[in-house]
Formats: sequence, C-alpha cells, structure tokens
Amino acid sequence: MPDRLLVLASTSPFRRQLLARLGLPFSVASPAVDEALLPGEDPAAGALRLSEAKARAVAASYPQALIIGSDQVACLDGRIFGKPGTHAEATRQLRTMRGQRVNFFTGLCLLDARSGKAHLRGVPTLVTFRELADEEIESYLHKEQPYNCAGSAKSEGLGIALIARIDGEDPNALIGLPLIALCDLLRLENVSVF
Repeated sequence: MPDRLLVLASTSPFRRQLLARLGLPFSVASPAVDEALLPGEDPAAGALRLSEAKARAVAASYPQALIIGSDQVACLDGRIFGKPGTHAEATRQLRTMRGQRVNFFTGLCLLDARSGKAHLRGVPTLVTFRELADEEIESYLHKEQPYNCAGSAKSEGLGIALIARIDGEDPNALIGLPLIALCDLLRLENVSVF
C-alpha cells in the first residue's frame, strides 16, 4: 500500500481498469488538456509532453500525490492518427492503416506533485493491421464505435480482429497505460505493488 495518494489523470475507463489491476488504491481526476500535437511536433515527443501535461494539470488539486498521466499517438509514415471523433474519420483512418504497420506510441508520466519531479517513459507498440475489406471496416465501426480511441483501433474489444500482429514490450500499452513501465516508475518512488 502506498503511503501517498495515487491519482490517475485521465477520464479513460480503459486506463482506470488497467490501473486497478495493480491492486493499489487510487483516485481519478480529469486533466482537461488539449491533446493536439504542436505544429511540427514529433509524435513520440508529443505523447510524452501530453502525458506530463495531463499529470501537471491536476497537481494543484492533489499537492501531496503521485500523479499518473498517459497519452497515446498513432503514427504511420509521419501521419498522425488521433481520436477520430466521427464515423467518417474512423473509416478514413482504418482504410489508410489496413495492411500497414502503425506505431502506437504511449507516453507515460509519474509526477511527484510535492517536488514537481516527473519521471517519463515512452513505450512504442507496432501494430500490423490486416488487409480489411470496406465491409469489414463498416461492420467493426458500427459494432464497436471506437471514436474516442487513437487510430480507431479498440484492441481491448472487437478491434483485436483488425490486427494481424502486435510487437511491443508491454501488452497494456496499446490499451493506453503501460503497466510494466508504470511499475518501474512506481519503484523509483518507493511504491511497491506487493
């Protein structure tokens, strides 16, 4: 049990479910951060910047806490695939990504609100999409409606059927919270999950 409050700076139910796997008590706070990348910003650098921005956005409300921020950016050949928001944009994303290998880069931050010190870690996950027919994409989108997921690929649900292969160091990173890296960062702050 940590002697300090853990706070997840995220409104994502998927990140909340992942963090709950560690069995540590935690609170959840909405970071209210603009998730857009800056003009010309490298996707990996952007994911790291946004993960830290999310953690820092709630620090004033939890000045004694350890705050977890995470953000994910999907990238293919320099093109960014964010949260689609609409059916039409999700269709466009999946048509572009079919048969391709896409980097879903997850930025992770553990912020000590007391000291202001941030530990950052980036976790790439390379996802190879199946060659999907337009009808398969439409069926998936109608069933899953993944309009709030980077790259329209909700791998924790039916989206796993879109994927031919996943290469990465943490299977949880694709869902949005790399738990292996988080356990490493928690150890740096003397928090054990055991």
